Amino acid sequence: MATRSSSTGPKRSQRTGKPLQSTQEPPLSLERIVQAAVELMDARGLGGLTMRRLADHLGSGVMSLYWHVDSKEGVLDLALDSVMEYRGPAQASPSPDWREDVIHMLEDWRACMLRHPWSAALLPRRALGASVLARLELLSEMLSRAGICEADLNAAIWSIWNHVMGATVTRTNFGTPSEDSKRDAQQRLERPGERYPAIEASRLLLDEDWDGAFRKGLGFLLDGLPLKPAG
Repeated sequence: MATRSSSTGPKRSQRTGKPLQSTQEPPLSLERIVQAAVELMDARGLGGLTMRRLADHLGSGVMSLYWHVDSKEGVLDLALDSVMEYRGPAQASPSPDWREDVIHMLEDWRACMLRHPWSAALLPRRALGASVLARLELLSEMLSRAGICEADLNAAIWSIWNHVMGATVTRTNFGTPSEDSKRDAQQRLERPGERYPAIEASRLLLDEDWDGAFRKGLGFLLDGLPLKPAG
């Protein structure tokens, strides 16, 4: 009597004979958890992240997450750290123009937060992650190289921090107004008796050059930094 052969190779389709694709999720890992958390918050906002929703997104059980992370707070820290990482400009060495290096890093910082708006809400409470500390360390080095004395360094850093954070939060909250809403806003300002002639003249609320305003404001800040005299 012939014995039935047992094969340990991959299962194959009876119709085509080709190996069947596995539908099993890849193994759970810290990297996958962080990536999934970022995806959830990008889609649903900061309040959209729960451990149950994160587990469902990963196709796992909630308790399985705790083999890799201690808590939701730990997930938030890791997610923020992952999106705030700075890989630097194309050139390996610092630019001869310190301002160019500062502007590149800060524009990248703002762009990261605009891609992940939830990060701007997290950052003031979680500024001790490796990626954020690396940015602050780099900014300190750049400003010291520019000639800012130690007594003025902290004030300069926090002034720049406030500009980046404020510009990002304002841009995120204002969004992109519709043509109807822009027209209504301008018409309200143009009504006789309204008391906002300066805003009307500058079209402040209709100015959508957010990137230009950010860079120009940053230029104002950098121009006003108290640099030590050369030589």
